[in-house]
Amino acid sequence: MYCLQWLIPVLLLPKPVNPALLYNHVMFVVLYLAGFFIERKPCTICSIVFLIAMGLICYSGYETCPFWNTCSQDSHSDSPCPGEELF
Repeated sequence: MYCLQWLIPVLLLPKPVNPALLYNHVMFVVLYLAGFFIERKPCTICSIVFLIAMGLICYSGYETCPFWNTCSQDSHSDSPCPGEELF
């Protein structure tokens, strides 16, 4: 379980509020995880625990997953979806 001390902070990274920065956030997380799995070669149990935790986070709510973001379609939202304009 020593491997998890390098994986758990990835789950705690806050997602950016600005939708323009979401791509950079996703690329950072993906590259960090790829580099971690290539360099450190975590044990099978740690990898399974991490993947289950990531799956539960993504399953619990679409907006909580660190790999994608939803655009709020509310009329009082300050940040429109990409491609939309504020009137």
